[in-house]
Amino acid sequence: MKSQSQLYQKHNSFVELRNHNRQGIEKTLNRISTLRSSTSERNPLLSSDQQSILQRVYRDLLDGGVPEEPQFTLSPNVVEEIDRIEDSDLPRYLIHRYRYEIYPQNHTLDGYPPYLQIEPTSICNYRCVFCYQTDDVFTQRKNGFMGHMTLETFRRIIDQSERNIEFISLASRGEPLLCPEIEEMLAYTRGKFLNLKMNTNASMLDERKAHAILQSGIQTLVFSADAAQEPLYSQLRVNGKLERVLSNIKQFQKIKETQYSNSKIITRVSGVKFDERQNLDDMEQYWGELVDQVAFVNYNPWENVYESSPIKVQKPCSDLWRRMFVWWDGKVNPCDVDYRSTLAVGFIGDSDLSSLWRSPAYERLRISHLEQRRSQMSPCDRCTVI
Repeated sequence: MKSQSQLYQKHNSFVELRNHNRQGIEKTLNRISTLRSSTSERNPLLSSDQQSILQRVYRDLLDGGVPEEPQFTLSPNVVEEIDRIEDSDLPRYLIHRYRYEIYPQNHTLDGYPPYLQIEPTSICNYRCVFCYQTDDVFTQRKNGFMGHMTLETFRRIIDQSERNIEFISLASRGEPLLCPEIEEMLAYTRGKFLNLKMNTNASMLDERKAHAILQSGIQTLVFSADAAQEPLYSQLRVNGKLERVLSNIKQFQKIKETQYSNSKIITRVSGVKFDERQNLDDMEQYWGELVDQVAFVNYNPWENVYESSPIKVQKPCSDLWRRMFVWWDGKVNPCDVDYRSTLAVGFIGDSDLSSLWRSPAYERLRISHLEQRRSQMSPCDRCTVI
């Protein structure tokens, strides 16, 4: 069996994150304590289940939690997110963050996934050495994996998600800014979610797209960059040019500061820690003045999981209780390690998000993992995510 250090904990994948506007956790806990004191009576905007979750949040954060039970805590990036949240929205944020953190630990399900990843496009202009875009089976158009999501499909997903799922990413197998209708998609998200994130390699981040992002519902914008110098950058992000990406991010920052000074968007440069030459101090020096956060995440060996040797991981994959993916064509998949969709559970055009999340196909997959039959399923038998 792989050692614990070789397993990939997707929900806790930061090697290190440096937050330039770090808020003290005591200030955040004081806000939460004030919230509890000021809302002693039932909040009519919350369901009974949500009220119960909020009480567990208070218990874990303010009263020390319950021994031998998973405990909800606040990481530095979450503290930063909370600092951007209005007091009126704080209960909802804490409830959905609790679902994201704790439900996968105790294998709890309700009507919707705690996190939804929406793929505007599966096409990418890069061929990063650590990414499945290097798999010719995936990228050859004749095989049917490549395409752009339509605005109609996107709106259908957003309409079903609003008020049900607060944590959403616009990213998965491709580069979102390559989607022809991305600006209209971004406009449709405005004011609808508490934690909407987008990942981009920033190569296509022109002035028009910068305005579209800053006028949208995006709360966290992640620029995917793994180095602070050439040739290392283009060796890792094949087809990429560091100078172009730097120029685009500088332009975005200037537009943000001069025309959207009240924006609460969190910006982050985040790289995959793949090569010993990568250094977070160098990243901080190069990118630090342009973004709020600089980070590395752990490398996950998924660039061609289908050709990897089987491993003996028995622990269930936490993402089966944490997140769901909707590809560009509406296909719903339980993970992006399975980028060829061998585990797909259905299509958003044929069913709704909640039904797909609780579908028999999804339930069979979860049961197999709980019963330690992960090694009998592909590509679960080759995946290191827990």
